Amino acid sequence: MNWGYEPPTWLPGGHTQTIYPSLFARHLYPDQITWRRERLSTKDSDFVDIDWSGRALEMESLIVLFHGLEGSSQSHYARAFAHYLQGSGVGLCVPHFRGCSGDINKAPRAYHSGDYEEVGWILGQIRERFQGEVGAFGVSLGGNALLRWAQEAGEDANRFVKGVGSICAPLDLMQSGLQIGRGINHWLYERRFLTTMKVKARQKIKQFPGLFDIQKVMNSKSLFEFDNYFTAPVHGFKDTVDYWTNCSSNLRMQDIKVRHVVINALNDPFIPAQSLPRLNDFNSYGTPVYTKEGGHVGFAQSAFPGELNALPKLVTTWMKS
Repeated sequence: MNWGYEPPTWLPGGHTQTIYPSLFARHLYPDQITWRRERLSTKDSDFVDIDWSGRALEMESLIVLFHGLEGSSQSHYARAFAHYLQGSGVGLCVPHFRGCSGDINKAPRAYHSGDYEEVGWILGQIRERFQGEVGAFGVSLGGNALLRWAQEAGEDANRFVKGVGSICAPLDLMQSGLQIGRGINHWLYERRFLTTMKVKARQKIKQFPGLFDIQKVMNSKSLFEFDNYFTAPVHGFKDTVDYWTNCSSNLRMQDIKVRHVVINALNDPFIPAQSLPRLNDFNSYGTPVYTKEGGHVGFAQSAFPGELNALPKLVTTWMKS
């Protein structure tokens, strides 16, 4: 599938293409999105919040957008999708991974890059509520988790969705996890993620004293260390290497038996181009869309201050194809 994305001349390079949309989306889309929040009760006495846009349940088709690390329905990409889909006849819902909707979750767990069982449960809940055509897409962490679900579900995935897609997802968690900690990436991105993740870790240890070593978590200087002392032990992994190795979706692309698209920019600051699946890694269900530029979930277009319609337009076009 060809997609001729070209960045505007005033937004050169992977870092600017990544940072500008994230920082200025509220200025690009200043009006508030009208979300209807639904809280789902889980089997382990916890909850998952889903935000539905407008009259999403009345539409003929629906996009389910799984957010990225520390994301939510207020993330720039979710706002861009919501604005683009207004009046299109396509509904949108944004499920929140546990602890990302604004309220700390109740169970002794959070979320992680390979949380495919949670993704499957959420899609099952959505399918009970919406009978039309469903396309599920995951951004960054959410994209890898979604593909892991599709790999585990096999042909059964077609009962829940018409197709799935990953957007700027780190499909090789080891390469991407190390890349985000290198050089300027640590200062621009990794430290920002660690700040909010440590806040949630402090909340979690108050709920469940002794669940993990809070001092080691708070002293973590990288995502590798944070995952080693929090994410891995809380979710049943031996360590970061075990977690990142077993949750990466890049080595099992042939197991996906539902239509899928993998969208990545080759200048993404923290997803090395060489870590992406090659053409022969895909089966007949899959389509890679790799662009020369775009950054990490950026893809801004038009004259300054720009707009973020490129991704939602690509996704809806692919759904209709």
